[in-house]
Amino acid sequence: MVEASTLRAESTVPRRARLTAEGVTAGVLGGATIAVWFLILDSIHGHPLYTPTLLGNAIFRPSAPIGPPEAMPASLALVLLFTVIHGAVFVAIGEIAALLVRLAEKSANYTFGIVLFLVIFLSGFLFVTMVFAADVLEALSWQAVFIGNLLAVGAMALYFKRRHPNLRMLP
Repeated sequence: MVEASTLRAESTVPRRARLTAEGVTAGVLGGATIAVWFLILDSIHGHPLYTPTLLGNAIFRPSAPIGPPEAMPASLALVLLFTVIHGAVFVAIGEIAALLVRLAEKSANYTFGIVLFLVIFLSGFLFVTMVFAADVLEALSWQAVFIGNLLAVGAMALYFKRRHPNLRMLP
């Protein structure tokens, strides 16, 4: 149950600031979820930080060959650079999702837009990677990417569901 002091504090915060904070929080949760997923997978395979190193390499050194984990030692600089971009992308996704949630609160017809957005998000990375960087997707495995995106979407959806328990969807 929400305390009255919490409700008063939230009501004094401008609506736009709350929307932004929700989007940032959801984005950070989604980005952190997929980062932890790949850290676990990479660690299980004996090569922690391989995925962010590989993706950082693909973005910042596009002419460098994509190699197996043994041929691509972890690079803290590439991991940090990729993490900044990864975080920014997820914050942007969180902001869009927060906006869609606010619209859906006004009209349950907009809730389908959230579902559509999540489907596009889930398949978006796979599609873009298949078209522009198939070797990266091959190195990571599309199944691992799909599961990671699914976990990220799940974390973000759970966050929004807890913040907006009365959200409904009309067909």
